[in-house]
Amino acid sequence: MVSPPIFCSTRWVAVIDLHCHLLPAVDDGSRSVEQSVAVLQEMARHDVAGVCLTPHLPVSQLNKGIPAAYDRAFAALTARAPEAPFLTRGLEVMIDGVISEEVATRRRGTLGGSRYILVEFPHMVTRAAVQSALSATVAIGLVPLIAHPERYSCCDPDTVRGWRALGACTQVDATTLLSSRSRGKRARELVSHGLIDIMAADNHGDGRLISIAFHILKERGGEFQADLLARHNPQRILGDQELLPVPPLPLRASWWDRIRAVFE
Repeated sequence: MVSPPIFCSTRWVAVIDLHCHLLPAVDDGSRSVEQSVAVLQEMARHDVAGVCLTPHLPVSQLNKGIPAAYDRAFAALTARAPEAPFLTRGLEVMIDGVISEEVATRRRGTLGGSRYILVEFPHMVTRAAVQSALSATVAIGLVPLIAHPERYSCCDPDTVRGWRALGACTQVDATTLLSSRSRGKRARELVSHGLIDIMAADNHGDGRLISIAFHILKERGGEFQADLLARHNPQRILGDQELLPVPPLPLRASWWDRIRAVFE
């Protein structure tokens, strides 16, 4: 396991982003080392202290091992990456099968070598299918971190409470919190009910930044929750520690509508 430092910058306390697609030319994210380096430099300017590279990989491939192309891409990126943010590795695992016990034993593809593994599902997945996959993952000793649950039409607070009761935790896309679409409404509802453990940008070589939502939440009375979502719980994941509960954060529609208007 690896633990990047948490430090104070001249303007903001630095944050950690555990979900991005900046491993170059391996999935639908960044297409080159140059593109990834430019995004990392921009993240550093916005006080992102640590980044976990999480390219897509289905379970059926993960069970066979990490592709050699991913290792080569990581070596190429780290050879030219800036000193900050700190880089570590993981995967965003598409659940198209059962994760093998060998993956759990070797912590293959987990976030920074911890027991936490970032998972996603097809958009039209059923509640029952998610519950079965989460139960199987927990049974082999891993903690499934559900990427962007707000994307799933089956997602509501009661459903997410059930997933969490199985031993899963949840990650909301920070920029989706600013969206007026159904995903954004679901994301804000989950945060309002205290059902999200961390935020991440899910950057694909573009301008998405975790720090935007982090700053907005802090400025609007959610300083404690923002620190847990973007600093402390990501740090605890990389340290393979238990996560801290994030209290509910009511997001009033009146000011949230004004914030969204700035970014849409």
